[in-house]
Amino acid sequence: MNMDKNGIILKIENISKRFEGVHALDGVSFSVKKGQIKALIGPNGAGKTTMLNVISGLVPPDKGNIYFKDNDITGQPPNIIASLGMGRTFQLIRLFTINEATVMDNLLIGASLTLKPGILKSIFLSGRVKRQETKLKDKALEILNFVGLSGKEGVLPSALSFGNQRLVELARALMMDPKMLVLDEPASGLNDMEVENFKGLLLSLKDRGITMLIVEHNMKLVMDIADDIVVLDFGKKLAEGSPKEVCANPEVIAAYLGTKDKNGDGVLCSK
Repeated sequence: MNMDKNGIILKIENISKRFEGVHALDGVSFSVKKGQIKALIGPNGAGKTTMLNVISGLVPPDKGNIYFKDNDITGQPPNIIASLGMGRTFQLIRLFTINEATVMDNLLIGASLTLKPGILKSIFLSGRVKRQETKLKDKALEILNFVGLSGKEGVLPSALSFGNQRLVELARALMMDPKMLVLDEPASGLNDMEVENFKGLLLSLKDRGITMLIVEHNMKLVMDIADDIVVLDFGKKLAEGSPKEVCANPEVIAAYLGTKDKNGDGVLCSK
């Protein structure tokens, strides 16, 4: 399968997943083009996070196939998928705190797939990073500066605000030089100013050529940054298209929104 000639980096084919007899995903198919920001939206329980977990290897699908950069990654473990260039963040922040791991330690763990064996041992057993990791430390400092956390490298993640902890998780994903980022509710818990700053950061990543697949409940953010949107409902794909097309889709309005504003427009699209 030569996806590259069509500009496709990720292809989802007929993915199904059941949990205790309930269809979390039911024959879902879509693709993501290189360099675009694709949003995955839908009501609670629609299957969005399950889809991200299947894509990133945390949950195996029951049926269907997933292709990333022309590699069949269906059912592959997360570390193999990550090594191909897919970074991931989570709705519930997952940062390392063992042995008083700092922000810098967390970023070096993010780069562990490119490090020589023993880096994790050096971090967790001694709390020190060997001199041979100087180059990676310099890279980490550059990334922290990029996400707006310059000077925070020696801080414990628990001492940071919730918004800054999200930035650490993103910075850790960037340490792997990902071709694609899979982001689960990256703006969750952020205030309006933090959301605006985060929006600028995501657009800067897009300018750098990084493809993104985002699950996000902040619809204003989605409409501002997404090139394309997939709508899930009860595990099935309800609609797919540009933000404008999705806003105008009556099935989306009925199933996802349920109400209209005084102008007759779906509340999803209200600014």
